[in-house]
Amino acid sequence: MNVLSIAIIIFCVMETANVLILYLAPDSRLGNGVAVFDSWEEAKTDKPMELFVHYMAYWVAGTKLIFIVLLIVVQFTGTETTKVWAVIAMILSIATYFWKLHPIIKKLDSIGKITPKGYSKTLGRMIGGFLVMFMIALGFYIVMKF
Repeated sequence: MNVLSIAIIIFCVMETANVLILYLAPDSRLGNGVAVFDSWEEAKTDKPMELFVHYMAYWVAGTKLIFIVLLIVVQFTGTETTKVWAVIAMILSIATYFWKLHPIIKKLDSIGKITPKGYSKTLGRMIGGFLVMFMIALGFYIVMKF
């Protein structure tokens, strides 16, 4: 098993936990549970808004699940080249979090709409950790290959 496979497996395990939280316990503040957003509780007072935020939480879970399942397919059936390209795709796709999503959650955190305060930093570190993990795995793979 090479370093790319290890990174893929770590990502799949951790994200599977987040998918389970989003589908089975969206009220959780663990992992990517959406209860960290104070608006989550506010949305429960308005039925259409509650349906909308649940829809969005499940959409996120479904998107994560697509990545996980595709990575599992790559892990078990992909060539080394396919795994390299999958890791590059993960680096690029994870990096997009810092383009649009991170600025929004930082703003919400700064105006007191996230509980616990500072969660945006925690989430940024976690997602940044995935990014760094895949970059290190790719770097090690390249160094070991050549």
